[in-house]
Amino acid sequence: SGGESIWGKKFKDDGGGIKLKHDTRGVVSMGNTGKNCNGSQFFITLGPTPWLDGKHTIFGRVCRGMGNVGKLGCVKVDKNDRPVGGEIKIISASADNCGIKWY
Repeated sequence: SGGESIWGKKFKDDGGGIKLKHDTRGVVSMGNTGKNCNGSQFFITLGPTPWLDGKHTIFGRVCRGMGNVGKLGCVKVDKNDRPVGGEIKIISASADNCGIKWY
């Protein structure tokens, strides 16, 4: 699922972000259906996920509120990986560079 991004239906991988590592919890990365097939979905890692390196473009890290992300990771899901209790929405989020120079 997911909607259309501001760049259209699909867009290319970012060269620098695809080289970064999913080496810790809180990495924010693009969901995709393959190389250069990014859309509007993203995910946040709950721990190191090295099998995602080179496949998903990283574009951020959680610098505050990781406890809330952990709560999302504990939500019970069905066989299709959908929340059992219904849709979950992120109501508010903000972005800053958290003092990190990405690349």
